[in-house]
Amino acid sequence: MEALTLTTPALLFSAISLIMLAYTNRFLAYAAVIRNLHDKYKQNKDSIIIAQIKNIKQRLYLTRSMQILGITSLLLCVLTMFLIYVDQNTIAIWVFGAALLLLIASLSLLIVEIQISVKALEHHISDIEGE
Repeated sequence: MEALTLTTPALLFSAISLIMLAYTNRFLAYAAVIRNLHDKYKQNKDSIIIAQIKNIKQRLYLTRSMQILGITSLLLCVLTMFLIYVDQNTIAIWVFGAALLLLIASLSLLIVEIQISVKALEHHISDIEGE
């Protein structure tokens, strides 16, 4: 097996940073939608609004988990670099592997979140198509 160098975990920095930016943008968009739904619910306590709030709440929690996994992956990449620096290569390989697994988990949750988002949008489209 090839030796792990400092550049290997460093390559993930830009990828993880871009992913985290995308996750943060999703989080901010959900916050705006929640505020809007909250105002609508205060005016009209409709069951459709409650269902939308439950859906967005589920997506918000998924996004939070995605962010936590992504940040932890980035931290483990930094730890990997430190371990390489102090010549602990075997431990570094295992820590980097854990970082990759966390990144995979984060991206897997993104797929789940996208599926939920698509279903929510399909409900809106079906309302329009039903008219």
